[in-house]
Amino acid sequence: MTTFSGEFVIPRASRADRGAEAPVVMQVFAQSDVGRTREHNEDSFIVVNLSEGQPLPFERLVEQPADPTATLFMVADGMGGAAAGEVASATAVDVVLRHLRETLSAAGTLTPAGLVAEMTRAAEKANWSIFQQAMNRPELRGMGTTATIAALLRDTLYVLQVGDSRAYLIRNGTATQLTKDQSLMQKLIEAGELTEEEAALSERRNIILQALGPEANVKVDVTVQPLRRGDVLLLCSDGLSGLVRPDDMARIVGEELDLSIACDRLIAMANDQGGPDNITVIAARFEGSGLAPAGATDAVGYREYAAAGPVDEGIAPGEPDAITQPWPAARQPVSEERRRKGQLYTRIIAAVGVALLLLAAWYYLA
Repeated sequence: MTTFSGEFVIPRASRADRGAEAPVVMQVFAQSDVGRTREHNEDSFIVVNLSEGQPLPFERLVEQPADPTATLFMVADGMGGAAAGEVASATAVDVVLRHLRETLSAAGTLTPAGLVAEMTRAAEKANWSIFQQAMNRPELRGMGTTATIAALLRDTLYVLQVGDSRAYLIRNGTATQLTKDQSLMQKLIEAGELTEEEAALSERRNIILQALGPEANVKVDVTVQPLRRGDVLLLCSDGLSGLVRPDDMARIVGEELDLSIACDRLIAMANDQGGPDNITVIAARFEGSGLAPAGATDAVGYREYAAAGPVDEGIAPGEPDAITQPWPAARQPVSEERRRKGQLYTRIIAAVGVALLLLAAWYYLA
């Protein structure tokens, strides 16, 4: 597990600095675990006050007022085998933080559109950096990483998604997924070919359609969620979401006022079910007079940010216009065309198999 590769001196906030009277107050904790079967941790995470640009330490629960610029939360789940996945996820958090720190520190008053634009550029720069490293170092070929990046700006969360790590919002005892997996299973669910229960049991549930790094270009998905008093944001890698149900997430968070204990319990639950993957979780609770109480009609869930879109083509100036992906990845992102061809081949093979079985039955019964 990597939290950030830069070197910073972390200031210790005093009780007065925590701002008990601040309009929005945040309690946050983050933790990562290697799981029960993996030899090393390929997940990375950071939580950063962007006005300071310094990742928060998590020896204990952190309580503070919401950052006047924005607060960044990020989970990245690396893939590629050996050390490649760890390099990819660490590069992602490094590049994203450095870009946002450099661009937002001089931005003045930050608007939602400006924040989303810079988050998108940061993800595209991270994608290009990982792709270039894999091009130049044979031992890293095929590496990539998911990325779920959330930013709190005043009373609203903006969440950028690449891959199948997830963001949930827990409100009034219910955990609702804010992100949409960029995965084969999600596409099949949306097409009505599988139920969520069937997808959870499928052997193809880990096939993702996008990641940072395997290809030269990436298209990010950005969603928006207004916060209410008492809301809890949960970011996690699929080492948690693949084993712990949303109902259990909500129940554990509701039972524990101390989110560090809640994170311990969530990771322990995933490990009790085998812990086949690295497990990373960030949990943040939001309180304060700057947030309205939750209303019965307040919407929670996936909602695309309307002003979001590709900021650029994701390729640095002067680079080739098109670069194909020459290497397989451990969790290979699959294009829509390849998925359709795969479904066609599967149907053909199944039809041939049925025909052979019928022919054999006719032969033996004749």
